Amino acid sequence: MAPLPSSSGPSVHERGDEMDVDREPPPTRADQHAGNAAPADVSRPRAASVPATLRESAYQVGYVYSSKMMSHSCAQGHCEQPERISRIFDILRENHCLEKMKKLPIRRVLREEALLVHSQALWDKVLALHSLTEQDIADSEAYYNDLSLYVHPSTSYAAQLSAGGVIEASLAVARGEVKKAFAIVRPPGHHAEPDEHMGFCFFNNVAIAARVVQLRTTVKRILILDWDVHHGNGTQRAFYDDPSVLYISLHRYEGGNFYPNGPFGSMTSCGEGPGIGFSVNIPWPEGGMGDADYILAFQKIIMPIAMEFSPDLVIISSGFDAAEGDDLGECHVSPAGYAHMTHMLSSLAGGKLVVALEGGYCLDAISASALAVTRVILGEMPPQLPPLTASEVATETIFQVCMEQSKYWKNVNPKACEPIEEVEQIAFSLPELLKAHRQEYLFREHGMLEVPLMSQALIERFSAQVACTSDIMDNETLVLFVHEFGNLAVELDSVMTCNVRQEHSYLIDCSKELLTWAKNEGYAVLDVNVFAKPFPKAKSKHTDDYGGAVLVYLWDNYVQLTAARRVVLVGHGPGCAAVMSLMQQRAESVLKSVLGVVQVVGLHNIPATPKDTPALRQWYYENSIVIVPLNHPIFHDSKTLKKHGSIFRIDEAKPIKLIIKAMPGIQSFIKEKFGLTTGVNGKARR
Repeated sequence: MAPLPSSSGPSVHERGDEMDVDREPPPTRADQHAGNAAPADVSRPRAASVPATLRESAYQVGYVYSSKMMSHSCAQGHCEQPERISRIFDILRENHCLEKMKKLPIRRVLREEALLVHSQALWDKVLALHSLTEQDIADSEAYYNDLSLYVHPSTSYAAQLSAGGVIEASLAVARGEVKKAFAIVRPPGHHAEPDEHMGFCFFNNVAIAARVVQLRTTVKRILILDWDVHHGNGTQRAFYDDPSVLYISLHRYEGGNFYPNGPFGSMTSCGEGPGIGFSVNIPWPEGGMGDADYILAFQKIIMPIAMEFSPDLVIISSGFDAAEGDDLGECHVSPAGYAHMTHMLSSLAGGKLVVALEGGYCLDAISASALAVTRVILGEMPPQLPPLTASEVATETIFQVCMEQSKYWKNVNPKACEPIEEVEQIAFSLPELLKAHRQEYLFREHGMLEVPLMSQALIERFSAQVACTSDIMDNETLVLFVHEFGNLAVELDSVMTCNVRQEHSYLIDCSKELLTWAKNEGYAVLDVNVFAKPFPKAKSKHTDDYGGAVLVYLWDNYVQLTAARRVVLVGHGPGCAAVMSLMQQRAESVLKSVLGVVQVVGLHNIPATPKDTPALRQWYYENSIVIVPLNHPIFHDSKTLKKHGSIFRIDEAKPIKLIIKAMPGIQSFIKEKFGLTTGVNGKARR
């Protein structure tokens, strides 16, 4: 077999120190959470004669954090809990992110800074909380419950630190000390209005930071993108008549019946006076929105408007309560979805980006989402998303928002957002056109014929997606190749809007090389494209194993009826899961006919190995190869690693290029297997 490259990456030393330049009040039990105090001289000023180190100058990303903000807590328990920030800090440290980031100083917000947004009365009210006794807290519980707040003697200090932390992160980016920054702070701020604290928020951290940046730096035009599941009423109100700050919010609205309630978060709430058009609301009419819905809103509304506005700085009000698993938000945005949205926003303002934590109340979801966002601001590419289809509800909402915002922004094109139902009778989807082309190509170049499907469910999902060579019934050797649709490589008129330049776009189909080679070698081929077309108007949250179902159908009704008794299974990308499903469901016949298994996995999770049949597990271990990129997560999971026999690492992240680079080794493996016969016990003989 031709050699496949393999290598292992170096380990990285971790560090997780804390530094607070504000030294009061005295440390509490929460202060020791991180468990590793700063070195004694960490805040000592550097002598002017000492040159800055290369490491310090190499920092491109900063972060703000202090465990002192954990002192704001509720004795009865509350979803806005101190562990929200500590879990984020811990996961960033465990994944070696903090050692690549500059620890920025944190301090309390100054009175004159807070008064750029808030009234003197609110400032006094929040600062007075430090003198509350336990009896005062008990007596005022009903009052604060009405405001969706809880209070503690440390609340005022934590709120001041939270606001000051976002200020310092924003100033560091605006002044060029770092390119991007993450403010890991609490309590959140976007509900706090100029005259009132509410909704877990005391000071409006992001609004104050934006005003301070405008006052103290040359940055004047600021985009605030709020993806918290709740409308940031306080932030929108702070800039409602100000054209220098563009506020955009995606949130659950439900006709004004979702917190903070009322019409202020509606799509027609667009600003007033000189600020008309500079408030953009994308109000979801129900819960359950996911990656496809949010990314479509970015492509059709947020990025076109942001590009036209051309900000000097982008601040994300980054609540993670729209994340999958958050019971308060009840939406389904994945960590990868947040990563892609962050990546798009990073293309604005010359890369100057601040991420400021807002809501998010599921500790697992908030930490995983924060890690995904941090990896992107550190320069990593966002992970690959599966094929996405936005829901009808989201598509209609986006169309209506486009109609409203097109009054103020030239880049917003309502026609490009028109729901497919409006033109369904005269429309062809790109997958349908490309399937028809591929079917014609396979027949013309390789004499391959469409394999008919009898099940209505499979016909609706996989029609024209299964083809075989004409010798399949008589040939003793068969390559069963299972893959997804291929990659569409498109040239865009603009990376911001994702409008396609059709004449410079094409389909990259990794099957061409394998099919040509197999035909020249005299092997029969069964080609299965497991890109499942959803039912018309069906939601895109199917969890059933449709890929496995179509393979089992083909195995029972075609492969088992042919003369093929020497079969190799080749899975590419999501097709690997279907291959594993077939092996699991038809273990006995697989052991009799299949000589080898190839999985080209890319950055997808490696499918589980067979579980129920010991003989099949052992056979798979001895007769399979798995091809992955160098940085695949399997190498951090020793248990999974041991279940797969031969794993080859290739210095290529994109699945299409991965299989091209691995093709000589794959061909050699298949030829080797077809030159042997294999017994049930996995031992090969000539």
